[in-house]
Amino acid sequence: MRALLLSAGIGSRLRPLTDRTPKCLVPILGRPLIDYWLDWTLGQGMEKVLINTHHISEQVNDHIAASPWRDRITLLHEDTLLGTGGTILRNREFFAEEPFFVAHADNLTLFDLHRFQERHAAAPDSISITMMTFQTDTPESCGIVEEDDRGIVRAFHEKVAHPPSNMANGAVYIFNPTIFDFLKETGKEVIDLSTEVIPHFVGRIQTFENSIYHRDIGTAASLQLAEMEFGGKLDEWNGRHDGRR
Repeated sequence: MRALLLSAGIGSRLRPLTDRTPKCLVPILGRPLIDYWLDWTLGQGMEKVLINTHHISEQVNDHIAASPWRDRITLLHEDTLLGTGGTILRNREFFAEEPFFVAHADNLTLFDLHRFQERHAAAPDSISITMMTFQTDTPESCGIVEEDDRGIVRAFHEKVAHPPSNMANGAVYIFNPTIFDFLKETGKEVIDLSTEVIPHFVGRIQTFENSIYHRDIGTAASLQLAEMEFGGKLDEWNGRHDGRR
């Protein structure tokens, strides 16, 4: 399986920090956020990773050039942002018409990739997307899902004032290549996953709940929380896996 790590955002809610540092290189416990994503994907057996860049891309290029994973990473610069769905469509050939992994790499997470892949592989033919979900403490700032007892998404509420629950879209997915037919049919280059793609596939999305750790690093407050929480979660993860991923 191959992965796309969406890393081109400007991180406006984290300014002034992101005025001089691209969001994917913001440090958590002294380590750039993107490095955790490379460990959770390539370190758990993902074949190759594509990273899109835009804001202060030279820093990202230099960082990846020094990464131990560099031989399995492809960088793609977007002069004009294509939206999350637009980036997927533009890079269709990279995914080789196989199920593929996509993540907004401005989140901080711990998850078992193999269990995620197994959940997707076992899905009925009607399912096109497996979506990572998590229990959020700020539901009004997230996309909230309603699901049935089989974990099929039956409704999706993107950042509404009074969300029906705190079960949130983690913005981490496994897609079947059939999604490309819909993306192409939009006739658009700039396509947003949350507002255009996910609503279209309601009823054809199943969930994979991340009960280990997941947090959106979108604001100074959430970054501070991550610094407080993540060390303990990481120690617990490494203890369960003997330090191996």
